[in-house]
Amino acid sequence: MPTTAWLALAAMSAAVVTLAGAPGPVPQFVDIAAEAGVRFHHTNGASPDKHLVETMGSGGLFFDYDGDGWLDIFLVDGGSLANPSVARQARHRLFHNRGASTQPGQGPQFEDVTDRSGIRHSQYGMGTCSGDYDGDGRPDLYITNFGPNVLYRNRGPSTGSGQATLFEDVTAKAHVGDAKWSTSCAFADLDGDGDLDLWVTNYVNADRAHPPFCGDARKGQRFYCHPLKYEPLPNTVYRNDGNGTFTDVSTTSGVGALRSNGLGIVVADADNDGRPDVLVANDTMPNFLFHNNGNMTFTEQGLSAGIALAADGRSRAGMGIDTGDYDGDGRLDLVITNLDFEMHTMYRGLDRGLFADATTESGVGFVTLPFVGFGVSFLDFDNDGLLDLAIATGHILDNAPLFRAGSTYAQRRLLFRNTGGRRLTEVGRNAGPGFTTEHVSRGLAAGDVDNDGDLDLLVTTNGHNVELLRNSGIGGGHSMLVRLRGAGTNWQAIGARVRVTTGNRTQLRDIKAGSSYLSQSDLRAHFGLGDATKADRVEVRWPDGRVESVTDVTADQILTIEEGKGVTARVPFSR
Repeated sequence: MPTTAWLALAAMSAAVVTLAGAPGPVPQFVDIAAEAGVRFHHTNGASPDKHLVETMGSGGLFFDYDGDGWLDIFLVDGGSLANPSVARQARHRLFHNRGASTQPGQGPQFEDVTDRSGIRHSQYGMGTCSGDYDGDGRPDLYITNFGPNVLYRNRGPSTGSGQATLFEDVTAKAHVGDAKWSTSCAFADLDGDGDLDLWVTNYVNADRAHPPFCGDARKGQRFYCHPLKYEPLPNTVYRNDGNGTFTDVSTTSGVGALRSNGLGIVVADADNDGRPDVLVANDTMPNFLFHNNGNMTFTEQGLSAGIALAADGRSRAGMGIDTGDYDGDGRLDLVITNLDFEMHTMYRGLDRGLFADATTESGVGFVTLPFVGFGVSFLDFDNDGLLDLAIATGHILDNAPLFRAGSTYAQRRLLFRNTGGRRLTEVGRNAGPGFTTEHVSRGLAAGDVDNDGDLDLLVTTNGHNVELLRNSGIGGGHSMLVRLRGAGTNWQAIGARVRVTTGNRTQLRDIKAGSSYLSQSDLRAHFGLGDATKADRVEVRWPDGRVESVTDVTADQILTIEEGKGVTARVPFSR
């Protein structure tokens, strides 16, 4: 028998919601985490001391750690700086996706395999990213912390278990235990040698034991301090040496000379020169665009590229970040989430790696004014072939109304539908309880957890339960998932670009390990095709620059393309 959430989903699917002025019905998003077996409560360690880290976490990701074709889930827990007993309760969680259910009406089912995974909680957890740094065919895991970060090598199935995977802590051996307060991270082949390097954003230098007092001492009201109260930190860049170790090249790369309050990161080829650039969302400081010079050195060009500041020439409280071609012109666009009363920022891509502020033009600006944005993702949630936008929201201050009239701690999430003509319309109020109920949300990742052809969402919340929002798919069109397999060490093809052409429309997706806020989405490229039952052409630009394509590709399937071999597998969706 279907459980409660699935009955609710079925009821809403029957009563299709259509938004006035927007094309087609709005898919419904319902939290199925508990019934799917994804049970996780984030420990933020909130205390009267108001340590800033208590407000920030945490992240999570989708990744197929065991290679069975189904997305698994990893979630980062926080901890406590004020109370050791609370800190001991914190625990990262790994959930194995058991695949398609054999029970009618039942959704995807996950098993908590943390106990036999080898993954252990240490420090106060923040974010995570995944990539196969040693090229052994198994995705590894990096966890950022308020304190030393941790790298886990995926060693494959553990003895006596066909489902769990043993992860080994190789931080010391790999030399990647950054002791700063780190936030987001991303794996990418930054130097073009075929293996994955690692970029880590860092936040501020905060005293673990004695946080500064911020608030009204006369009234006895204390709140979390503004980040400018602290010293900013530089980003950390690790070069993969190809022997299981990394070298910190932050200084020689030119990156370490710049300090900022870094929170979000996305690695993408912003100027289409074939090399991955790095874009960083900075909190209350100008955003960075590190142009890749091609020799493991970078030049910061955020101001000249047009993304450092908002339209009024001021910096914003940047937190989440993502790239995608929302206007379909073949150039990458950029979105950055900010604090309330600032508006989240949309930058439209121009030629030569330049960007224009399209916040108001896109329709994203005024709607986001009351919201504090964190995780963000470009995605086609209704499979119409146009990139939409999902945003996780929630205030930083747990006592926000005391200091800013009209502010709320918990906030509803935002969902923008792309209506064409470079315009997006907010439809969250019509998208089911996943977007109408209020939460203190942080991380957000998109992925097809049930392999049915539409994108679901993983959303983490600060001090509360994780949510797995299943997409009802109502009113959606045809689609496909493109799963790439590179020929070399970077077999996940991180850094590749996929273009799908159907009729007169071409869509592009970048394969990127790390984006949003402290999180990472499905590495498979998802394309909505609308009414089309096939794609005329699927073109792949591999990380080494080689271009391959296939034609007349049937929709509604997971397509595996291997470098130099073409299509090697076709798996129909599990609808």
